[in-house]
Amino acid sequence: MRAEERRYAKYDSIIIGTGQAGPSLAHRLDGRTGRRDRAPSLWRHCVKTGCTPTKTLVASAYAAHLARRAGDFGVSVAGPVTVDMKKVKERKDYVLGPSTRGVERALRNNPNITVYLGHARFNSTESLVVGDETLTASKIFINVDSRAPVPEIPGLVGTHVLVAVGRRPNTDDLGLHKAGVAVDKRGYIEVDDQLNTSVPSIWALGDCNGRGAFTHTAYNDFEIVAANLLDNDPRRVSDRIPAYNLYTDPPLGRVGMTEAEVRKTGKRALIAKMAMEDVSRAFEKGETQGVMKILVDAESKQFLGASILGVGGDEVVHSILDLMYAKAQYTVMPTVSELLPTMLGDLKPLE
Repeated sequence: MRAEERRYAKYDSIIIGTGQAGPSLAHRLDGRTGRRDRAPSLWRHCVKTGCTPTKTLVASAYAAHLARRAGDFGVSVAGPVTVDMKKVKERKDYVLGPSTRGVERALRNNPNITVYLGHARFNSTESLVVGDETLTASKIFINVDSRAPVPEIPGLVGTHVLVAVGRRPNTDDLGLHKAGVAVDKRGYIEVDDQLNTSVPSIWALGDCNGRGAFTHTAYNDFEIVAANLLDNDPRRVSDRIPAYNLYTDPPLGRVGMTEAEVRKTGKRALIAKMAMEDVSRAFEKGETQGVMKILVDAESKQFLGASILGVGGDEVVHSILDLMYAKAQYTVMPTVSELLPTMLGDLKPLE
């Protein structure tokens, strides 16, 4: 297409992608810097293929598992328990629908936001090409998702194969080189402590910057950028304590440093471990799989990290995260957290 046939549109800000950070940032920029556009279609990894469908499918699997174990609890279930995968998928799709539609509806209903559906590629540090249009702005924010890579291993197309090789950022077809945006060897966009890229007018948030790749860290990326740009509040990524949940059954909740990471620091540390079979709540529910581990600084008595694999672990770990942000000692842990107090009373030196 000749340049004279291309349409041009100028905006104050452009956001590429609708990850967990993009839509929220768009609404914050509204009224401050004017219009906002995004280019790739309204695809949200967390909602479409990530944590939301995972948790929905695990819920169905858990219901079937519990029904099959009904006899263990003195409950009689007539006939064999079967799973209708078509209905399981229908339920999953139903759960996903409102979230995706709600985000798009909110964006389109905002008169100061223009939504573009298409693939965006940089043309320069301040311009993008989307279809037959060139969009320009003095500030550009990248919030594209990531995808599961498929290794080039002959014979990998099977029915019972688990491939866990991480994720790959969707940055390889954005034309980042034309804007001078630096990426690392894995394709993640390099950012500083306030999520600026190598180009001062371009920011990267969410999966594409390699600083977490979780829904909650992406949203926190939005909070950091908005605080620095709009609120004169110098928030930083390095202030964030790493934390995440793995939505398996039983769930895994983790926060702070791992045992290996603590060893590398050379800190004097204390460690406590407990099998979930020794936890009353787990034993009462008949869900005794898993283990807990807590690491504490021997001098300050502050938490260094924790891992809880077991019933309620994805929720209980937040009580530890709160104390870590408060820089409180482990001795103030509320005793209502049934899984933890006895364990903390058994701390021993990490050797």
